[in-house]
This record gives sequence, structure tokens and C-alpha cells, in this order.
Amino acid sequence: MNLNEIEHRIFNIENNLDFQNVAFDVFKHQYHNCSTYNKYCNLLKIELNTVQRIEDIPFLPIQFFKTQKIISGDFEQEITFSSSGTSGAITSKHYLKDVNVYEKSFIKAFESFYPNWKDCTIIGLLPSYLEREGSSLIYMVNHLIRESKHKESTFQLNLTPQFIDYLETDSSPKIIFGVTFALLQMTEAKVQPKNAIIIETGGMKGRGKELTRNELHRVLQKHLQPKAIHSEYGMTELLSQAYLQDDLFTPPKWLKPLARDTTDPLTSKLEGKGALNFIDLANLYSCSFIATDDLGTVTKDGNFSVSGRIDHSQIRGCNLLVL
Repeated sequence: MNLNEIEHRIFNIENNLDFQNVAFDVFKHQYHNCSTYNKYCNLLKIELNTVQRIEDIPFLPIQFFKTQKIISGDFEQEITFSSSGTSGAITSKHYLKDVNVYEKSFIKAFESFYPNWKDCTIIGLLPSYLEREGSSLIYMVNHLIRESKHKESTFQLNLTPQFIDYLETDSSPKIIFGVTFALLQMTEAKVQPKNAIIIETGGMKGRGKELTRNELHRVLQKHLQPKAIHSEYGMTELLSQAYLQDDLFTPPKWLKPLARDTTDPLTSKLEGKGALNFIDLANLYSCSFIATDDLGTVTKDGNFSVSGRIDHSQIRGCNLLVL
């Protein structure tokens, strides 16, 4: 199986048939080459020839990324991403064979939602992520900052007077990635950025009471009065992101959400309510079929919402704000 060819097909998917064909090829590759996934399939007594629909593909519980090295093939990783967690907690790890696959995934997805992003100042208000190593979000935003045409693009740790003055007086377009508590600090400082789209990435990171997404967006809109407030959905275990610009998250063409029955975790469906499974074909060299601990709804057209988390899950990641 030519993995370079599969990688090319992943990022050139045009329709559901394209997605299904690539998904089955990725499933075959990972069934044979990801030892943890193969053992999991064997425990479920699932063989390649028994899988006829993408809903029938087994989804690996996300907790395995904390205890196993989830890789498809035999390679020395180029980079390792790790999830956030409290001190001493076991974190998830994602071992990347080729960081170019991740870059291709997040750039192509970001451009589909923000086609003129290079003409914007990119600002990262992500202090909790900057405080640790191995954040896939920091890697992504740092790349966008470097590729932006604006010299003012940067990470910002503190709301300095100079930074506030820039936000409020400069009229050039801005995209601000912000963790929840940093955005709330902006409201407390009564900052009203000009010509800014805010992309919240979720999470108080233990620095205050968690808000629902609707509550947070109402507070931010009232006090910051930005051009728009959007959300980003992503996690260490996925190499792809979805963006919420209205009421639902829209995934790129190589990322598909499914809903699984919380009382029968081996049953998935293409639409409806339940716990969220994802097929992330960008995870070609790890595992593309992941059962998350998020609860939500998948719509007929493949968009999704997040309504909470399964009770036994640890609160972590981005984006865990709920409706």
C-alpha cells in the first residue's frame, strides 16, 4: 500500500465516496500496522472482511493514547505532542512520523474557513499552553504567526498597556486565538479590539469556573464587541480541527464525526445524539478511528455540536466548552 498516494488522496477528498474509499484503505493499513489497534480489533473479534460500512469500523477509546504508543508502522517520531493535565496526571501522547502531514492538515482546514488569514495579524492569547512543552495548538498558532504578513503577529502572555493600545487603535484585521480565562481577562480590562475575529479554544485550565459556550460567547460579545466570535475544536489525539462560526462545528473534508450509543459503545451512526467518534484521516501514521469522551450531536450534513462529556472523563483539552 502506497502511503504517499493515500496521503495525497486524504487532502484531496471531494465527496462522501472519496472519503469512504480512503477511510477503508486507511483502516486496512492501520489494522495491519498499528499493534494496539490490531489487538483491540481482535478482542472485538472484528476482521477486515466483516467491515462493510464506515460505521462498522472499530473506534479506539481515546484513553489508549495515555497508556500505549499509538503508531502505524515502524518509525522514529519527528515530534511528539502531549495533552495538558494536572501535575502528576498521565497525559495523552501523539507521535508524529512527519510533521508536514499535520501542517498540511491545519493549514488547508484553516484556509477553508479563513481564506484571507495571511492578511490578518495572528495573535495567540494562550498562556497556559505556552507554559508547557508539546502543545499541538501552540505549534499550529506559531506556524500561522510565522506565515502571516503582519510583523505584529505574536503570542501575548500579558495584557500590557502597549498591547491594549494596539488592539484598540489599529484597524487592520486580526484573528485572536484565546483560551477562555485569557479572553475573560480581556473583558475585565475593558479591552475592545478593533476589526478582530476571536477564536476561543476553550477551557479555564483550572483558573476559574467553567462556562458553557453560549455563556462565554455572550460575555465576550457584550464586553469585547469583536467582529465575530468563533470556536476551535481540536485535541492532541486528532491532527485535524473543526471550527464553529455559527451554531455548529464544521470539520474539514478528511475529518468525519459519528455518534455512538453511550449504552452500546460499539454502535456508531452517521447522525444523531451520543458520544462523539471521529474518523481523522490525517492520523494516517497513528490511529484514525477514535472514540472520544465528548457528548454531542452529529447532523445529517456532517457538522456537529458538543454538549458535554461522559461522566468518567477528566476535564481537559480544547474545546470542552458546552452549549
